[in-house]
Amino acid sequence: MTLEEDIQNICAHNPFMQLLGVKPREMERDRMVFALTLTDELLNPYGIAHGGVLFSLADNTAGMAARGDGRSYVTLSSNFNFLRPGQAGDTITAQATVNHRGSTICHVDIVVQDSQGGLLASGNSVFYCIDK
Repeated sequence: MTLEEDIQNICAHNPFMQLLGVKPREMERDRMVFALTLTDELLNPYGIAHGGVLFSLADNTAGMAARGDGRSYVTLSSNFNFLRPGQAGDTITAQATVNHRGSTICHVDIVVQDSQGGLLASGNSVFYCIDK
């Protein structure tokens, strides 16, 4: 199975990603780009993107970037900064890039942008490989 087939299969069988409307855009070994459209259901009471939606998009994208080596990972820790609000109806993207991969630990940087390329959030996560 190719990397793209593996990622597509995981996305197709992840109910949470489906609920949010997360879609893969670009897939390569140590870099993933996923997107979602900010529907009314994904907004907070102020009419902007719920922070949990931005973080969930980032976490799923980063996890798939970690998985780029074909192994399975879980999130150990994450540092995430919210910089600007996402607007209703906009399609936002998360880009995750592996910057260190060890035998069991993988460190990933993440940026979330609006459709104009404006930075909404950024952070980094540490993942633990659960494969034996």
